[in-house]
Amino acid sequence: MKRKLLFVFNPHAGKGLIKNHLLDIVDIFTKADYEVTIYPTQCRGDATKKVESEAGGYDRIVCSGGDGTLNEVVCGMVAAGLDKPIGYIPAGSTNDYANSLNLPKDMTRSAQIAVSGSPFSCDVGMFNENSFIYVAAFGLFSAVSYQTPQEQKNILGHLAYIIEGAKQLRDIPSVRLQVEYEGNIFQDAFIYGMITNSVSVGGFKGMTGSDVKLDDGVFEVTLIKMPKNAKELNEILASLTNLIDDTDLIYSFKTDELKITSKEPVAWTLDGEFGGDHTEVLIKNLNKKITMLVEKDEES
Repeated sequence: MKRKLLFVFNPHAGKGLIKNHLLDIVDIFTKADYEVTIYPTQCRGDATKKVESEAGGYDRIVCSGGDGTLNEVVCGMVAAGLDKPIGYIPAGSTNDYANSLNLPKDMTRSAQIAVSGSPFSCDVGMFNENSFIYVAAFGLFSAVSYQTPQEQKNILGHLAYIIEGAKQLRDIPSVRLQVEYEGNIFQDAFIYGMITNSVSVGGFKGMTGSDVKLDDGVFEVTLIKMPKNAKELNEILASLTNLIDDTDLIYSFKTDELKITSKEPVAWTLDGEFGGDHTEVLIKNLNKKITMLVEKDEES
């Protein structure tokens, strides 16, 4: 009996290039002796529902789209309590997680890896009752990815994030938070924060540190304090630009669990999509929760 493969793709991700490669991709799957079911997503959250309800009947799940599409597939897998091998063909405007996995931008090459690559067990984050793959963020720039129109993402790629973010610099908002992890408790006003499991965020490599592993059971946490003046703001920007943690204005640490509370609701994003407004979040690392397919003899 042939093995069964479910191919879930977002036809609108990136510049819609998947349409130009679809036949070649399906041919690669078929030649690998899979019976292929093709499913183009119809709306936000559709991939999660499809995977949660049907993944149990397949041997392999492959998805194509941006980080948001992969997020939905992983959320469906976690919700169903499954760990089927996941192949990923990146087709978004930024593809942070594909960069972390060293997956090629060439769609047909990624399709080959999706059926013949090596299994790699990756951590998944739990954000209250929701899951995320590589970043939970709040504050300045975090809302940019889901507020930026899809058309602008397609045309400008990650430059769109910068353009939208620059508009927000005129009036920097901050939130006062209490952060708890591993017996440590502190309070401060922050303009941005991210809990990550990725070598790049927003298309920029190195922002999360130099020693990032996707399977070590811990997150990289970066919290940027509210600058009191232009000098402090420049110090923060210089630290981020040079990718050197040499300022007291940025908290950086690793942990497998943390709790963040606030008096006022704070808007969060999960893997670049809106994650809701919360006054309390508990973020946990689920060590080696999912299996991704990567290039053979390559370490992520």
